[in-house]
Amino acid sequence: MTMMSKKVLSFALLLALAPAGEAWAAATPNIPASTEVSAADLDQVAPSTPVATSEDCSQGFFSRLGAAYREDAQPADPNAPAAKRRAMDAPLNSPPFPNGEWQLGGVAAPIGVPVAYGQYPLQKALACTRLGNWMKRNRIEINGWINPSANASSSSFTNYPLSYATRPNRVEFDQLVFNITRVEDTVQTDHVDWGFNISTLYGYDYHYTVTKGVFSNQLLNHSNANGPLPGKVYGVDPMLFYYDLYIPSVAEGMVIRFGRYLSLPDIEAQFSPQNYLVTHSILYTVDPYTQTGIMTTTKLNEQWTLQLGINASNDTAPWNGSARPTLQACVRWVSKDNNDMLYPCINSLNSFDYNYNNVQMYVMTWGHRFNQSVHMQTEAYYMYGRNIPGFGPDGEPGVVASSPYPGKAGEYGVVNYLNFELDSSNMLTFRNEFYNDQKGQRTGYATKYSSHTLGLTHWVSPDLEIRPELRYEHSYDVNAYDAGKKHYQAIALVDAILHF
Repeated sequence: MTMMSKKVLSFALLLALAPAGEAWAAATPNIPASTEVSAADLDQVAPSTPVATSEDCSQGFFSRLGAAYREDAQPADPNAPAAKRRAMDAPLNSPPFPNGEWQLGGVAAPIGVPVAYGQYPLQKALACTRLGNWMKRNRIEINGWINPSANASSSSFTNYPLSYATRPNRVEFDQLVFNITRVEDTVQTDHVDWGFNISTLYGYDYHYTVTKGVFSNQLLNHSNANGPLPGKVYGVDPMLFYYDLYIPSVAEGMVIRFGRYLSLPDIEAQFSPQNYLVTHSILYTVDPYTQTGIMTTTKLNEQWTLQLGINASNDTAPWNGSARPTLQACVRWVSKDNNDMLYPCINSLNSFDYNYNNVQMYVMTWGHRFNQSVHMQTEAYYMYGRNIPGFGPDGEPGVVASSPYPGKAGEYGVVNYLNFELDSSNMLTFRNEFYNDQKGQRTGYATKYSSHTLGLTHWVSPDLEIRPELRYEHSYDVNAYDAGKKHYQAIALVDAILHF
């Protein structure tokens, strides 16, 4: 492990332990070590000991940070007034679900939905400082999370195409994410507003997030013969950097986004807190992750939202030689009763041959709410690349990319999430999928796949979630697991997400 990795992990451990230590210190009376006391004595002393709060500016930063974690762990005030919104009521409860709104990419939240400021401990602890006061006045927030995981697998060399836990039978440091953000206020309609986001990821998961032309040498130009994926084991990716401009006078509000943003239509996302499960579907593993360009999101009315944009092609920076002008177009419809959502997208469309990750992609997502506690989401897509070297006729049977000619390679699949709210702190998710990599261009194996996943999310507090998971998957035409040795894979995983 590099020195940088050790420093980052040390910081992550310190941050993880700080809340518990500060909470313990704040709750424990100051009694000399040589003094013997009884339980009754402690009862008499403890009430007189002041307990630090996150708003107590007489306390140090770490005392306020520990207090913020302790306060967040208390039950929410049921009488707290709801934030004003200019949209349908939230269809889902979050927590325990990762999001209370129907899916919509390209914006921080659907237009008309409020986004809370200062809801995480680090921002609360900064409130007493000059920097914190300036950030509060300007609605700028810093936050993030630490996300380690562990897995036990039937495979020994690689879990791929499972992601992101590709290395089997080990503890992994998946993500340390640090966000600096300002979210535009789309509830109000009387003035233009703006926002931005800069999100940086460090960890093993950078293997799946890098865009060509942005710190991509650490992945694309470093071989790793001893590991299941190329590149350095741990890396850094400036995952998001964009500017938002909100114009309320266009229809019922328009947000124009400039920069690098997450690919619009997926149920899943790169950032661990935004997912129902630890692992990702095969569909998501091999589809586009981010685009860099201009995207407009326009709220036509409560039910209809239109999105149009142009970017440099999937996972490619505009200044890189692999960039190709690419169109995006999506529309989202929500039923009047808020029980159904349809989100068809042309996620990438151009007339160019395959180049890096330049695939043509057509996606449909359907969300359905059975009641407030049970809902499902289903996503299906078709992708293909034109004139990909090695995928034309006269290839060696059974050998992927063995043709002397270029040709078209396509793939399609469908995934379904069935989600249950057990109570306000726990949710259960079943995910089932089918995927057909027709020529093996995406996964490396020309085969059909199925995967079946069961996972639980337990919110210890609003700042800490733990997610155990069981998964079984199968390849039907060739052995596609453990580097081509097996036709199946069974795996148990658990991860933790500590927000700061």
